[in-house]
Amino acid sequence: GKDAKTVRKYLKQEDFSPRPQESQVRPSRLDPYKALIDSWLEDDKKNWYKQRHTSQRIYNRLVEQYPAFDCSYPTVVRYVRQYRNENQPGKGFQELVWHPGEAQVDFGEADFMECQCLVRKKYLTVSFPYSNDSFSQVFGGETAECVCQGLQDIFNYIGGVPSLLIFDNATGVGRRVGDKISEAKLFSQFRAHYSFGIRFCNPRSGNEKGNVENKVGFTRRNLFVPLQTYEDIETFNRDLLAQHKSKAEKLHYKKLVPIHELFQADQEALHPLPAHPFNVCRYESYIADAYGKVCLDERHHYASCPEYGGKPVLVGLRAHTVEILTKDLTVLTCYKRKYGSQRTDHTDYRTTLATLMRNLGAWPNSGIREQLPESLRQVLDEQSREDLRRSLGSLERLCQTYDLDTAISALDERMKLNRARFDDITILAARIQGYGLNRAQEKGPDLKTYDQLLKGDRHACNTEDA
Repeated sequence: GKDAKTVRKYLKQEDFSPRPQESQVRPSRLDPYKALIDSWLEDDKKNWYKQRHTSQRIYNRLVEQYPAFDCSYPTVVRYVRQYRNENQPGKGFQELVWHPGEAQVDFGEADFMECQCLVRKKYLTVSFPYSNDSFSQVFGGETAECVCQGLQDIFNYIGGVPSLLIFDNATGVGRRVGDKISEAKLFSQFRAHYSFGIRFCNPRSGNEKGNVENKVGFTRRNLFVPLQTYEDIETFNRDLLAQHKSKAEKLHYKKLVPIHELFQADQEALHPLPAHPFNVCRYESYIADAYGKVCLDERHHYASCPEYGGKPVLVGLRAHTVEILTKDLTVLTCYKRKYGSQRTDHTDYRTTLATLMRNLGAWPNSGIREQLPESLRQVLDEQSREDLRRSLGSLERLCQTYDLDTAISALDERMKLNRARFDDITILAARIQGYGLNRAQEKGPDLKTYDQLLKGDRHACNTEDA
């Protein structure tokens, strides 16, 4: 049953319209101290955010300064939380409108198994907020070369250039300080080549590119779990672009239309690709040390030629490689580019052979000697100076056509047979590179008839034909 007073109350009530609930303010033992707490919190606004009152500090001060204070710590915590909720401005965001052909760009990082070694790499993600589609490419760092190479690969894959790119203020392409925007030189040239607009986010304003930040996390969770394994990063990047097709089959989270259908509008709004591809390479001149090595990023050392010691060396910096150039701008040698804080040293021993032939006294302690198999090393150690010079000369000439491993293998095999003529070594090097040493020779045509013709035995030829 119902209480009689409740029944009489609703019988007399004429308006049953819903009303908002009124908050009831109940008296608290903390009331005498609230004005003081408010003043402390108000003064905190003038101080560094890391040096302001916490709820614990407020409680401790009240206990120390007022012996009659008898409130519990949770009571103080509830009031401080209430004060901050009511007096601090809310962190609301404006919902932005994105048009087809506009894209956002950002970097993420993830672990990979590269050549069976665990490494942490960066990956560039380009997302299209209109369709919610995105594409990623993996790199060693966040340099301008990495950004330009990643954008170029993605532009080529999607068949066009976005009209506008939104960048984080901390990427390697440049930054905005106040109203002034400074771009990296290589990126400025890249942007002029592809003719797209750019905009940099405000500092600490990730909401201005929230779509790509979500896609960075989505890519790491869905494409890089479990850890991806690869031998060549450029091949992996080409395969990675194709992997985005499967996620484009999903529905847009708000428009409820397949992403790949919405992306068609993005593609229609793209600018056409330029007639000529952009050479994504930054050329810098470095002074080589006494050994002919140049130092990049203060920790990564790459060898040119010993002859270049103490001289300026032109270096081509690409996203994945470092090229050492000669005076006539031909590539002397090329290394895989290294990133990170650990010191690295890289030497192409092919470039040291010419100097070594002029200074055979350095042979016992040379780096190229350490690269040779024991059998070849022993043979060369026992050679006379002139024979050693000829053997190293053969190796140098082979390296102009073949890689160092192939040249060493060919020289080693021929030395075992005491056939050190350069022509014999060259033929074997061609076989190693084309077929390998252990592959059986293919059976060719029977040339016996031609041998008999050359000997004048026409009768034997006619008999075999019959």
